[in-house]
Amino acid sequence: MALKTTHPVLGPRALNRATLDRQLLLRPSPMGVTEAVGHLLGLQAQSTKPPYYALAARLDGFRPEDLSELMESRRVARIVSLRSTVHTHTAGDADALRRLVQDGAVDRELKMFRKGLDGVDLDRLVALATAFVEERPRTPKELREHLSSEWPDADPQSLGIAARCLLVMVQVTPRGLWGRSGQVALTTTDVWFPGQEREAADLDETVLRYLGAFGPASVKDMQTWCGLTRLRPAFERLRSRLLVFQDEAGTELFDLPDAPRPDEDTPAPPRFLPEFDNLLLSHADRGRVVPAEHRGRTWTGNQAHRVFLLDGFLAGLWQLDERKDRTTLTVEPFEHVTRAQRAALTAEADRTLRLMTSPDTPYDIEIGAPAS
Repeated sequence: MALKTTHPVLGPRALNRATLDRQLLLRPSPMGVTEAVGHLLGLQAQSTKPPYYALAARLDGFRPEDLSELMESRRVARIVSLRSTVHTHTAGDADALRRLVQDGAVDRELKMFRKGLDGVDLDRLVALATAFVEERPRTPKELREHLSSEWPDADPQSLGIAARCLLVMVQVTPRGLWGRSGQVALTTTDVWFPGQEREAADLDETVLRYLGAFGPASVKDMQTWCGLTRLRPAFERLRSRLLVFQDEAGTELFDLPDAPRPDEDTPAPPRFLPEFDNLLLSHADRGRVVPAEHRGRTWTGNQAHRVFLLDGFLAGLWQLDERKDRTTLTVEPFEHVTRAQRAALTAEADRTLRLMTSPDTPYDIEIGAPAS
């Protein structure tokens, strides 16, 4: 009988510190915004503000205008990509990562909406939708109505979903700019990023990049992050180039040999993270960040809450009340916080507000009693 291979075991705290280091959350990073967005393989952007708060938690001296300027100059963009959700990516990743995960999205989402597409020629749908959104950016409603004029008996929502799955489209500015508003309007990456190569990201290279931002991690972890399946062969191809650990349950965890794996007692300052932050969405087992007793407390229905970390782990929620004359950040801990933790939370909240609030707007910080 063959002996079962064992690897060095990494407990939750060791995994926590390694992941926080890769995620630029142990100390403010000097990285520029473009470099950081690329290193993190994108920022969850289901709403418009989370990418800004994600970078404020990670970068030294970040200003919201830094990201807005990159969006206006088309060096970063909003696009449906990982897990079929909106992300802010660099121009190169927006197209390449989208193409990498596109087949999985098509298989998954079109299967769900297939009944509404009876009689629809998908090749013709792609041609019509492409010409329509490349003439000028179009809202999802305009796109649905245009396609419905060709297939009046089809389900309009299904037609829109099919276009989203089959085309590679970005959300154009001013949507997503700091301090400005704009409805979703779509065009293709061919138009928004002219002259750029149109190839899917290399899978093996993406595995290495994922480990650099989220490792040590399992095959299922990466599948959770990107929404693809059947990734085991890629990890096996790379096995000789990687270190292999295991978690306390015996699951294999892969990692880059030269990636940081700090001591589990390395200090981890408080951090205020936006709703949908990828730190909480990119592993099958979230125990490296979310204690078992707090599972399920970051969501109500399908709405994610803003969260904060204490000692590297999820410890509560935070709210932001932005009024014309004053902003209030309210901290809602899950458990009792010590005087030292209260002081550290206040300092981090103050840092966050100084970065993200107009100098002319006063602000308050309130720390409430433990949430029930």
